[in-house]
Amino acid sequence: MVDRLILKMTQALIDEKIIDSKTAAEDVPIFKQGSLGEDEAYPDTFLTFWENPEAEQTAYDNGTATVVWSFDVNAYSTSPNMVYSLMNTLRALLKADGWQTPDRGHDVASDEITHTGRGISVTYLTTFNPIKEDN
Repeated sequence: MVDRLILKMTQALIDEKIIDSKTAAEDVPIFKQGSLGEDEAYPDTFLTFWENPEAEQTAYDNGTATVVWSFDVNAYSTSPNMVYSLMNTLRALLKADGWQTPDRGHDVASDEITHTGRGISVTYLTTFNPIKEDN
């Protein structure tokens, strides 16, 4: 599910013209939350994510029927306007792909005084046929 989330995050960065479709994967400014080193310079604008515990929500006949995937997604930028625009774009892309966004956004702290942060919580439900699928 992380790959699916990163694809949408990448699309949001393209839509907001932070990167283009030819940007090399290693240059896409998406990071696992907290993974930037103390000595690393922050990109002007970037996204982070944190995967919360996967929850087996329902079961049937001793098999998992529903899994809830939950992530925190944050945007940081030197431009407060970009933070809001990027999060709105990302939220729309995720909702169109079947993700749920229970909150419309919240402020998040930044370790750099030059950057503003904003986040959303996102979830995705995966439903299985517990009799037919190994889960």
